[in-house]
Amino acid sequence: MLKTCLAALAVAMTASVTMAETPTKAPWDTDILPPPLAWHGASEKLVAKPSDPWITPSERTRLTASPDYAETRAWLEKLDAASPLVRVETFGRSPEGRDLLVVYASKDGAKFDPKKPVLLAQAGIHPGEIDGKDAGMMLLRDIAFHGKDTLLDGVNLVFVPILSVDGHERASPYSRPNQRGPAVQGWRHTAQNLNLNRDYGKLDAPEMRAMIGLINTVRPDLYMDIHVTDGEDYQYDITYGWAGYLGDFARSKATSAWLDNTFLPATEAGLKAAGHIPGQLVFALDDRDPKKGLGASPASLRYSNGYGDAARIATVLVENHSLKPYRQRVLGTYVLLEETLKVLARDGAALRAAEDVDRARRPAVVEANFGTSFGGGGDRPLRTVSFLGVQYETYDSPASGRREIRWLGKPDPQPWSLPLYAAEPSLKLTPPKAYWVSSAKPDVIERLRLHGVAMETLAAPRAMSVDMIRFTAPKLAPRASEGHVEIAAGPVTHETRTVTFPAGSVRVPTDQPLGELATLLLEPESDESFFAWGMFPEVLQRVEYIEGYAIAPLAEKMLAADPKLKAEFEARLAADPKFAADPDARLAWFYQRTPYYDDRYRLYPVGREL
Repeated sequence: MLKTCLAALAVAMTASVTMAETPTKAPWDTDILPPPLAWHGASEKLVAKPSDPWITPSERTRLTASPDYAETRAWLEKLDAASPLVRVETFGRSPEGRDLLVVYASKDGAKFDPKKPVLLAQAGIHPGEIDGKDAGMMLLRDIAFHGKDTLLDGVNLVFVPILSVDGHERASPYSRPNQRGPAVQGWRHTAQNLNLNRDYGKLDAPEMRAMIGLINTVRPDLYMDIHVTDGEDYQYDITYGWAGYLGDFARSKATSAWLDNTFLPATEAGLKAAGHIPGQLVFALDDRDPKKGLGASPASLRYSNGYGDAARIATVLVENHSLKPYRQRVLGTYVLLEETLKVLARDGAALRAAEDVDRARRPAVVEANFGTSFGGGGDRPLRTVSFLGVQYETYDSPASGRREIRWLGKPDPQPWSLPLYAAEPSLKLTPPKAYWVSSAKPDVIERLRLHGVAMETLAAPRAMSVDMIRFTAPKLAPRASEGHVEIAAGPVTHETRTVTFPAGSVRVPTDQPLGELATLLLEPESDESFFAWGMFPEVLQRVEYIEGYAIAPLAEKMLAADPKLKAEFEARLAADPKFAADPDARLAWFYQRTPYYDDRYRLYPVGREL
């Protein structure tokens, strides 16, 4: 009996120790994502063997983790030292002092053959979405040492492994809750809390200024921006698109046609042969009702694809699917990069010709201001698409108190037939012959220069008769966005004025390849303009006033001297009881009609040469 009791006590003590030594796992340290779809593909053969001396850091983890900045840089610089085909340089510095790295892969030496097309592939603009970095490192290794150097016979590669380097180093397993891998992920925003993929037009961040400088230096024929998407589950593991995809809106129509007719079929065929399922970059209209329909990404200037469209550069926005394993996403990106090099080597001359056609365009009307929602307000779908969905169910959530969706990790055997809505521009702008920007706005002039916009700088003051815009009811956004308080121009009026622009001011002609880009940046009604981003707030403030003891007797004299003014005032009193009951508003009405009033209040200080 005693022996039995001692044995029971020992078991209980062992259980107690075991429980104490094994802490309860926190809910957020479990897999909260839907089950992944089963996948195996021919691209798995691309993974280096463990014995390969040039195995990448990510491959050492079987493509489940991604190296930090220091390990990435060390591996690339080692590759540079070992291969004449690879050169690593820096093209800028981050706010926290890290170098921005760029890798050149070429058989041309230090200077590219201008006859060869150039692919500029960028990873890590959102550093939690870092698939492109590890895929690019694998491809560079295979070009340098594993027989794929022939890819460079007809094309050159420029590769940015990490654009947002500070965000890359703010790493955590909790950065991307909607994404399956890598094990540790970088942060979406920069050290300045800016989203670089909202900065293409306004150019606030030093990283984006450096990137635009690199684009203007290497002049790529095709620019690829590699991301990972969020949102609903579906069978596609790699989605990508561009402005004008299969009939959507495009500024650079000839370039878009080349992407539709040449790039898309070639890259889709290569991805499918490697075991991947490519698809169009789309978003669900309603994340809790997947069969309601789809929306295509708007080509606004703040995004890479919208910027490329306005800058006349073929730009492909890649969004790998966040719920697919990291290994699968990296391998799909490798295949897409390789197929892109092949199609550029084969058909890059036709792409250049298309881009030249678009650079020669001088649109009489510039369309702007894309909606951010799709499928509402009577919108008509662009087309109906066959969509490879995933099975799901809905349930009542005790946490949210509503019906939620649960993805089941099984392909739906029947494709879904869904309406696809595309954002449309809601504003039509008529570009002037030129814009005049005063030297009093050096920050605006500098941003135009960084974009590569051609301009004439005045060596001496010059008087010009120009069309000027005045705001009648501008509206400030209720909260900050990307370091700015945005401003909606609202209704505007136009007036002709003679303005003397001081030395250092610039004249920006619209008869240039970047004329449409300049129009989008300088027309204040454009929601991508410098004004809309809040870079002209000073024009919305009054700096001189008049006291009641001065304006009241003056107003009385004005009424007595001008019967027409008196009739206008009395009509306003009769039509607007609120105005009639407000003494300050009544006096302000007279003040605005005197020469004492600030005639530059709400006047946009950019002249339009008609």
